[in-house]
Amino acid sequence: MDALRAILQKRKEGMNYVGIPSFCTANDLVIEACLKQAKRFDDYVLLEATANQVNQYGGYTGMKPADYRDFVFEIADSVGFPKDKIILGGDHLGPLTWQNEPEKDAMEKAVELVKLFVLAGYKKIHLDTSMRLGDDSKDEMLTDETIARRGAILYEACEEAYQQLLKENPDEARPAFIIGSEVPIPGGAQEEEDSIKVTSPEAVAKTLAVYQAEFEKRGLKDAFDNIIGIVVQPGVEFGDADIFHYNRVNAAELTTAMKEYKNIVLEGHSTDYQSPKKLREMVEDGIAILKVGPALTFSLREGLFALSMIEKQLVPEEKQARFIETMEDTMLKEPGNWKKYYRGTEAQIAIKRKYSFSDRCRYYFSQPEMKAAIQKLFDNLSEVEIPLSMLREYLPMQYVKVRDGVLPMDPKELAEDCVVHLVEDYNYATKLNYMIADAFLS
Repeated sequence: MDALRAILQKRKEGMNYVGIPSFCTANDLVIEACLKQAKRFDDYVLLEATANQVNQYGGYTGMKPADYRDFVFEIADSVGFPKDKIILGGDHLGPLTWQNEPEKDAMEKAVELVKLFVLAGYKKIHLDTSMRLGDDSKDEMLTDETIARRGAILYEACEEAYQQLLKENPDEARPAFIIGSEVPIPGGAQEEEDSIKVTSPEAVAKTLAVYQAEFEKRGLKDAFDNIIGIVVQPGVEFGDADIFHYNRVNAAELTTAMKEYKNIVLEGHSTDYQSPKKLREMVEDGIAILKVGPALTFSLREGLFALSMIEKQLVPEEKQARFIETMEDTMLKEPGNWKKYYRGTEAQIAIKRKYSFSDRCRYYFSQPEMKAAIQKLFDNLSEVEIPLSMLREYLPMQYVKVRDGVLPMDPKELAEDCVVHLVEDYNYATKLNYMIADAFLS
């Protein structure tokens, strides 16, 4: 039994704290941090790429599905992490990137997209057809039937690709699928919101029913054997400066009703910035797959900013990497990934470029000038002695680990440990062993 389906089995047996974090990222330092921490505890790691990050045209990372797989595996090899413990996922797979095109064209591209993910060995496939396409009505909501019909087309394409894999390897594991029509947009809310409406049990029941009907129309009668989760809105979201925290009372109607479905779990998106306690409550309530994305690079950016402040005091000005300034210059030079998302005065927008929870700066980490600045920052701080007292000032969490001898005073390790600190929130929520292990000090 694969690791994802094992979650279902364990929960059936009454292990209510069993779940898995889904790390949605294409950042090399973040991926390395996730793999290193998983190696310490002999864990599986679920890493996901979204359709706008990675697709047949390269996405904003320039990577196709096989490229992202190889990218992750290369990092795994560099840190000695076993590749068979990596679960690759495709997130928001569907016509997301082509939603301005007519259905025929957008769905043809979406079919090609999902096939490439399956053929590249991805084992968690999130089918997302919740968005309007170019020839859909702009005045009416998409019907559940339309969403399910398009989702069934993509599922069938995935099945065709899987059958192709079986010809090459009869032992190839079958992908597990996630469906759901109440899907938060990738990367957090784009508008300020006063409240979040929790998915109703009736909406879940209808989604499952219409998908079942569409699967049967296409002769896919055993499709639900491979669907392990459904995306819902449990009441969590974040914006530039706001966080909607999980309230299990508000979600109780949904989570109680879902206990009737023994072969499916809930998947929560936009769980970024929730507290460890709230994350654990979500898992206990049946939201067993916790997606996190922008908070990962936000944590990395925090570490890099802190190291930059240390550099300004220890390295001569003419030798400094100027990472903070380089990031600002890079974002101003290419505003496409943040301009339409940030609103306010020029001063307010300048703050959001650096500190927004939606973390649009993550789109720029792979730019050559950004990568060069990060490497120079690491090189500069490797050549000087960082006073322990200064580390406490700028990186207090990492100071404790360095002080106690469990983290080296290495700039790259310090930056990655900011990500590890976040990863541990999710491990605490999803893995019982973390409650009895020295997770924070190992």
